[in-house]
Amino acid sequence: MATETLPVIGWREWGVFPDIANEKIKIKVDTGAKTSCLHAFKIKPFQRNECPWVRVWLHPEQHSDRAVICEFPVHDRRQVSDSGGHKQLRYVVKTRLFLGPHQFELELTLTNRDNMKFRMLLGRRALDGRFLIDPAASYLTGKPQPN
Repeated sequence: MATETLPVIGWREWGVFPDIANEKIKIKVDTGAKTSCLHAFKIKPFQRNECPWVRVWLHPEQHSDRAVICEFPVHDRRQVSDSGGHKQLRYVVKTRLFLGPHQFELELTLTNRDNMKFRMLLGRRALDGRFLIDPAASYLTGKPQPN
């Protein structure tokens, strides 16, 4: 794909998740991360129609105790290395994401990010072929409107 046709996003953006009650989550665009990950402070696996699912508790806003509970079919489980090189077996789910006018499905690993500044990282797999990143810019896709 020609680079001049790709939309430009900043190093941080607002994302809207239609499969998570249209929650608005601040995202760090992270070209150093292969996979995207979402903060989940509690993950409870269960079975639905003999298929693996997870119930997930999220704090969509940093510095807030407001919790959102959602459920996803399990797409996969993968060993993921964090920025410190520690390996962790994580659940992988698929969900839709809006970045401004751009909508796409992506894979997210689930992990506790309580000590991190952003509730979500958008990694290379989700970015590849979709966007160019301006590391000096923020929120180029705009702030989502309230529900």
